[in-house]
Amino acid sequence: MARCAWATTENSSRYHDEEWGVPSFDDRHLFEMIVLEGAQAGLSWETILKKREGYREAFENFDIQRIAKFNARRIEKLLNNPEIVRNRLKITSTIDNAKAAIRLIDDEGSLHEYLWSFVDGKPMQNRWKQMADLPAKTQQSEAMSKALKKRGFRFVGPTIMYAFMQATGMVNDHLTSCPRHKACAT
Repeated sequence: MARCAWATTENSSRYHDEEWGVPSFDDRHLFEMIVLEGAQAGLSWETILKKREGYREAFENFDIQRIAKFNARRIEKLLNNPEIVRNRLKITSTIDNAKAAIRLIDDEGSLHEYLWSFVDGKPMQNRWKQMADLPAKTQQSEAMSKALKKRGFRFVGPTIMYAFMQATGMVNDHLTSCPRHKACAT
Protein backbone atom coordinates (compact mmCIF):
# COMPACT_ATOMS: atom_id res chain seq x y z
CA MET A 1 0.00 0.00 0.00
CA ALA A 2 1.43 3.38 -1.01
CA ARG A 3 0.33 5.24 2.11
CA CYS A 4 0.66 8.94 2.70
CA ALA A 5 4.31 9.65 3.54
CA TRP A 6 3.71 10.53 7.21
CA ALA A 7 2.51 7.00 8.09
CA THR A 8 5.91 5.45 8.74
CA THR A 9 5.53 3.47 11.97
CA GLU A 10 3.28 0.59 12.95
CA ASN A 11 1.12 2.94 15.07
CA SER A 12 0.85 5.68 12.47
CA SER A 13 0.26 3.19 9.64
CA ARG A 14 -2.61 1.54 11.51
CA TYR A 15 -4.09 4.96 12.38
CA HIS A 16 -3.71 6.07 8.74
CA ASP A 17 -5.28 2.90 7.34
CA GLU A 18 -8.19 2.63 9.77
CA GLU A 19 -9.11 6.07 11.03
CA TRP A 20 -7.45 9.17 9.56
CA GLY A 21 -9.75 10.85 7.09
CA VAL A 22 -12.78 8.68 7.88
CA PRO A 23 -15.79 10.95 8.51
CA SER A 24 -16.80 10.90 12.18
CA PHE A 25 -20.15 12.14 13.44
CA ASP A 26 -19.81 10.79 16.98
CA ASP A 27 -19.63 13.54 19.61
CA ARG A 28 -17.45 11.49 21.96
CA HIS A 29 -14.94 10.68 19.21
CA LEU A 30 -14.91 14.28 17.98
CA PHE A 31 -14.21 15.48 21.52
CA GLU A 32 -11.45 12.88 21.86
CA MET A 33 -9.81 14.19 18.71
CA ILE A 34 -10.04 17.82 19.87
CA VAL A 35 -8.27 16.77 23.07
CA LEU A 36 -5.62 14.66 21.33
CA GLU A 37 -4.88 17.23 18.63
CA GLY A 38 -4.49 19.89 21.33
CA ALA A 39 -2.25 17.59 23.37
CA GLN A 40 -0.08 17.08 20.30
CA ALA A 41 0.87 20.79 20.10
CA GLY A 42 4.66 20.91 20.23
CA LEU A 43 4.98 17.12 20.15
CA SER A 44 4.91 14.41 17.51
CA TRP A 45 1.68 12.66 16.59
CA GLU A 46 3.49 9.37 17.22
CA THR A 47 3.88 10.40 20.88
CA ILE A 48 0.13 10.99 21.14
CA LEU A 49 -0.72 7.71 19.41
CA LYS A 50 1.45 5.86 21.93
CA LYS A 51 -0.37 7.59 24.79
CA ARG A 52 -3.87 7.31 23.33
CA GLU A 53 -5.00 4.40 25.50
CA GLY A 54 -3.60 6.20 28.54
CA TYR A 55 -5.70 9.22 27.60
CA ARG A 56 -8.80 7.09 27.21
CA GLU A 57 -8.30 5.62 30.67
CA ALA A 58 -7.32 8.89 32.36
CA PHE A 59 -10.17 10.86 30.78
CA GLU A 60 -13.03 8.40 31.31
CA ASN A 61 -13.08 7.30 27.65
CA PHE A 62 -13.69 10.96 26.76
CA ASP A 63 -17.05 11.13 28.49
CA ILE A 64 -17.67 14.89 28.26
CA GLN A 65 -20.02 15.03 31.26
CA ARG A 66 -17.59 13.20 33.55
CA ILE A 67 -14.54 15.20 32.47
CA ALA A 68 -16.36 18.48 33.12
CA LYS A 69 -16.61 17.43 36.80
CA PHE A 70 -12.87 16.82 37.30
CA ASN A 71 -11.59 18.79 40.30
CA ALA A 72 -8.20 20.00 41.56
CA ARG A 73 -7.46 16.63 43.17
CA ARG A 74 -8.11 14.85 39.88
CA ILE A 75 -5.87 17.35 38.06
CA GLU A 76 -3.00 16.59 40.46
CA LYS A 77 -3.49 12.87 39.84
CA LEU A 78 -3.37 13.47 36.08
CA LEU A 79 -0.18 15.52 36.42
CA ASN A 80 1.46 12.41 37.88
CA ASN A 81 0.17 10.04 35.20
CA PRO A 82 3.01 9.02 32.82
CA GLU A 83 0.45 7.59 30.37
CA ILE A 84 -0.57 11.10 29.21
CA VAL A 85 1.20 14.36 28.42
CA ARG A 86 1.73 15.83 31.88
CA ASN A 87 1.26 19.48 31.02
CA ARG A 88 -1.00 21.43 33.38
CA LEU A 89 -2.30 23.75 30.65
CA LYS A 90 -3.20 20.84 28.37
CA ILE A 91 -4.87 18.94 31.20
CA THR A 92 -6.91 21.89 32.42
CA SER A 93 -7.83 22.79 28.84
CA THR A 94 -9.36 19.32 28.47
CA ILE A 95 -11.61 19.99 31.45
CA ASP A 96 -12.43 23.51 30.25
CA ASN A 97 -13.14 22.13 26.77
CA ALA A 98 -15.54 19.57 28.24
CA LYS A 99 -17.43 22.36 29.99
CA ALA A 100 -17.46 24.41 26.78
CA ALA A 101 -18.64 21.35 24.82
CA ILE A 102 -21.56 20.86 27.20
CA ARG A 103 -22.62 24.49 26.71
CA LEU A 104 -22.22 24.13 22.93
CA ILE A 105 -24.32 20.95 22.88
CA ASP A 106 -26.97 22.66 24.99
CA ASP A 107 -27.05 25.58 22.52
CA GLU A 108 -26.64 23.71 19.23
CA GLY A 109 -27.99 20.21 19.87
CA SER A 110 -24.78 18.31 19.19
CA LEU A 111 -21.07 18.77 18.81
CA HIS A 112 -20.97 17.03 15.44
CA GLU A 113 -23.64 19.17 13.79
CA TYR A 114 -21.90 22.35 14.93
CA LEU A 115 -18.40 21.26 13.89
CA TRP A 116 -19.52 19.81 10.55
CA SER A 117 -21.30 23.07 9.72
CA PHE A 118 -17.87 24.57 8.97
CA VAL A 119 -17.68 22.26 5.91
CA ASP A 120 -21.39 22.44 5.04
CA GLY A 121 -22.01 19.00 6.55
CA LYS A 122 -19.93 17.00 4.07
CA PRO A 123 -16.24 16.16 3.66
CA MET A 124 -14.14 18.46 1.52
CA GLN A 125 -12.39 16.38 -1.14
CA ASN A 126 -8.84 17.53 -1.87
CA ARG A 127 -6.64 16.08 -4.57
CA TRP A 128 -3.09 16.58 -3.33
CA LYS A 129 -0.27 14.87 -5.21
CA GLN A 130 2.47 15.37 -2.60
CA MET A 131 2.66 16.09 1.12
CA ALA A 132 4.19 19.52 0.49
CA ASP A 133 0.90 20.59 -1.12
CA LEU A 134 -1.13 20.17 2.07
CA PRO A 135 -1.90 23.43 3.87
CA ALA A 136 -1.28 23.89 7.59
CA LYS A 137 -4.59 25.71 7.97
CA THR A 138 -7.52 26.87 5.85
CA GLN A 139 -10.29 29.45 5.98
CA GLN A 140 -12.54 26.77 7.44
CA SER A 141 -10.09 25.81 10.19
CA GLU A 142 -9.53 29.49 10.99
CA ALA A 143 -13.29 30.05 11.26
CA MET A 144 -13.73 26.93 13.40
CA SER A 145 -10.86 27.96 15.66
CA LYS A 146 -12.23 31.48 16.13
CA ALA A 147 -15.76 30.20 16.86
CA LEU A 148 -14.56 27.57 19.35
CA LYS A 149 -12.33 30.06 21.16
CA LYS A 150 -15.29 32.42 21.43
CA ARG A 151 -17.22 29.57 23.07
CA GLY A 152 -14.46 28.99 25.65
CA PHE A 153 -12.41 26.20 24.05
CA ARG A 154 -8.61 26.21 24.42
CA PHE A 155 -5.79 24.61 22.40
CA VAL A 156 -7.91 24.96 19.27
CA GLY A 157 -5.78 27.20 17.03
CA PRO A 158 -6.30 27.11 13.26
CA THR A 159 -3.46 24.62 12.63
CA ILE A 160 -4.69 22.31 15.39
CA MET A 161 -8.22 22.52 14.03
CA TYR A 162 -7.06 21.72 10.51
CA ALA A 163 -5.32 18.60 11.82
CA PHE A 164 -8.58 17.80 13.64
CA MET A 165 -10.54 18.25 10.40
CA GLN A 166 -8.16 15.89 8.58
CA ALA A 167 -8.32 13.31 11.35
CA THR A 168 -12.12 13.29 11.55
CA GLY A 169 -12.75 13.20 7.81
CA MET A 170 -14.07 16.73 7.45
CA VAL A 171 -11.42 17.05 4.81
CA ASN A 172 -9.93 14.23 2.73
CA ASP A 173 -6.22 14.99 2.62
CA HIS A 174 -4.98 11.54 1.66
CA LEU A 175 -2.73 11.92 -1.36
CA THR A 176 -4.34 10.90 -4.63
CA SER A 177 -1.74 8.10 -4.92
CA CYS A 178 -2.85 6.67 -1.55
CA PRO A 179 -5.50 3.92 -1.70
CA ARG A 180 -7.22 5.54 1.29
CA HIS A 181 -8.02 8.64 -0.79
CA LYS A 182 -10.67 6.86 -2.79
CA ALA A 183 -11.94 4.92 0.23
CA CYS A 184 -12.42 8.12 2.23
CA ALA A 185 -14.06 9.86 -0.73
CA THR A 186 -16.92 7.36 -0.93
